Amino acid sequence: MSHKVTTTWLENMQFESTNPSGGTMRIDAGPENGGDNKGFRPKALMLSALAGCSGLDVASLIKKMRLDVADFKIETEGLLTDEDPAVYHTVIVDYHFYGDNLDEAKLKKAVDLSVEKYCGVMHMFTQFAKVETNIHYHKQQ
Repeated sequence: MSHKVTTTWLENMQFESTNPSGGTMRIDAGPENGGDNKGFRPKALMLSALAGCSGLDVASLIKKMRLDVADFKIETEGLLTDEDPAVYHTVIVDYHFYGDNLDEAKLKKAVDLSVEKYCGVMHMFTQFAKVETNIHYHKQQ
């Protein structure tokens, strides 16, 4: 199995990248690097891929475990080295769950399964960065 994307230069610092299952995404640099702020930054896309991969796992497990979760979001922050090329040395992943009746033990299990077993992007990140995960439970009333 493989994944293949095609990334095409549009203009200036802008590119459009295909998704194997359909759709496209624009990539651009910021003005400080000659871009126009009209697309995602490549390093930010890596953080989105990490959150998306783990989020899909957790959402699937929430459904399988029949958990009552009103909302769920993941905040991901990458800390960069000071030297060039700047790379992530530490990545912090904060899982936020919202609801009236959160089963904290089962939600923790869902996150742990994603982090330790299912999320391939998480495993890739651990090859080059320290990954810290935190879980936050927010009661809604």
